[in-house]
Amino acid sequence: MSRTSRLLTLLQLMRGKKRPVTAAVLATELGVSERTLYRDIAELTALGAPIFGEAGVGYVLRSGLFLPPLMLNADETEAIVLGLRYVDQRGDEVLSHAAANALAKIAAVLDPIAQDAMRNPTLLPGPPGYGYPENRVPLSMFRDAIRSQAKMHIDYTDASQAPSQRLIWPLALGFLNDARVIVAWCELRGAYRTFRTDRIAAAGAQGERYPGRRSDWLRAWRKLMEQNESGPFTPDKN
Repeated sequence: MSRTSRLLTLLQLMRGKKRPVTAAVLATELGVSERTLYRDIAELTALGAPIFGEAGVGYVLRSGLFLPPLMLNADETEAIVLGLRYVDQRGDEVLSHAAANALAKIAAVLDPIAQDAMRNPTLLPGPPGYGYPENRVPLSMFRDAIRSQAKMHIDYTDASQAPSQRLIWPLALGFLNDARVIVAWCELRGAYRTFRTDRIAAAGAQGERYPGRRSDWLRAWRKLMEQNESGPFTPDKN
């Protein structure tokens, strides 16, 4: 983690504390030594952060105009809030937690008018859908493979209950109203395929990085889907 990222993370940690917190606790949560923590607090204080501390009590971040307000108009604010609430409804536990954290961070630096628009939106995401079938493989495993461009072995059962074993190059996760799917290049078929995650009985990283750039593979898939009348998220049938 870069020093700038660490300082911003420290500020976010302190924003979430309603009472003074000791340097030892902050250092542990940040994963640094207390000595480094003291230096970081001193630097933030010098930059104008309203951090106050007392021996034996701990540190507290008081309200103040330390960060400049994020300049978003009403439409931009509601678009972000709508998107994050949609993620909260349709994402897994990891994404729901991330959406809540993102909303808190955005709210902390919005001007008062935008904050009011955020608390009382004119746009709502609607019902959360029909519920998702249970996954036997956590979505975090697919996300990790996508980010690292790792080939994956999967045991898959298609809509006709035919089992198969595939070696795939995972490219993206799709969140539909009633299912989650993974977009991938399938070595068995030599083509792009889309697999419902609830039909994957087992999965594991193969230990090899697939060639090229994920963005290029995904761009080619999108171009192909523009010509596909069945839609981009039709699960694999063969």
